Amino acid sequence: MSKALIVDDHPFIRATVKYLLKQEGFDEIYEAGNGADAVQLAREKRVDMVILDLAMPKLGGLEVIARIKALDLPCKILVLTSYLAVFFSARCMRAGAMGFVAKTGELDELQKAIRAIRSGYSCFPSLPTSSVRRDDLQTTEREQLQALSDRELMVLIALAKGLGNKEIAENMLLSHKTISTYKTRLKEKLHMSSVVHLSKFAQRNHLI
Repeated sequence: MSKALIVDDHPFIRATVKYLLKQEGFDEIYEAGNGADAVQLAREKRVDMVILDLAMPKLGGLEVIARIKALDLPCKILVLTSYLAVFFSARCMRAGAMGFVAKTGELDELQKAIRAIRSGYSCFPSLPTSSVRRDDLQTTEREQLQALSDRELMVLIALAKGLGNKEIAENMLLSHKTISTYKTRLKEKLHMSSVVHLSKFAQRNHLI
């Protein structure tokens, strides 16, 4: 019996993925609308596959992957997200996911990824390592983003969306003080003096 877990805070996305998983022969399909529930369900139901968004309340997707792997659960994780592969694909791979699919792609891309992962293969997009048209500023900023930790990157995105420290702390299940520390660290690493500058930086690099 094949069991799957869909983790996304949008019911329409969950319904679409559920329909596809049924076509692929999954017998039991569970759903979670936030990261905390996802980890709990993955542990309780011992699912074979997790289809996971990265932008999630109560633990982001990268944190969910890390916690599932720390629990040594046997499930295979496929990331389905609107975040750009250039910044997140490698992070997901390092965290322990077996595939990365963009929500902007066709449905058959998700179907192919599910089949590949069930067969034991990984499925990540091919990314160019360089671009002759990329200017020095963009290259430098991309390198700065790659140097951020997973949590720093998620805090940057949350700040750029206009969320306050308290709301970010609640969504990431961290303390208010910890988020303040991350904010200070981001300003230092990216050489920014304010949240406004951080937001513009994130927008410029298509993080939001």
